Amino acid sequence: MSFDPRISMITLGVADLVASTEFYQKLGFEKSSVSQESVTFFRMKGTVLGLFGRAALAVDAGIEEAGSGFRAVTLGHNLGSEAEVDEAFAHALSCGATEVKKPEKVFWGGYSGYFADPDGHLWELAYNPFMANNADGFMDLP
Repeated sequence: MSFDPRISMITLGVADLVASTEFYQKLGFEKSSVSQESVTFFRMKGTVLGLFGRAALAVDAGIEEAGSGFRAVTLGHNLGSEAEVDEAFAHALSCGATEVKKPEKVFWGGYSGYFADPDGHLWELAYNPFMANNADGFMDLP
């Protein structure tokens, strides 16, 4: 069997599942009916976002829970214009996100900003004028 590169699901370890679920619902994520008391699932275009207790996720992975600060990972959401980035950023802040970096023109020629969810997971909202989204809103790579 060969490895078929894709990400089917992203699971974030969270300190307060109820609060984090409410945050993502305010952002516009729709909670799936298969969610349970210990895990929340959100269907996204082409993948699933899961929220799971941080301690329980560490146990499940067989690693220590300790660790905080920069995780060297960001979740990216590419949009169709600078105005859309600004609008999405303002919406995230109104839902309780923490501003990390206001959207601005960036060194690579695009426009982006960062916010953090209640557990510090970083989201980048970006407009890339060199790589348009397709009709379904996904990035098209050559």
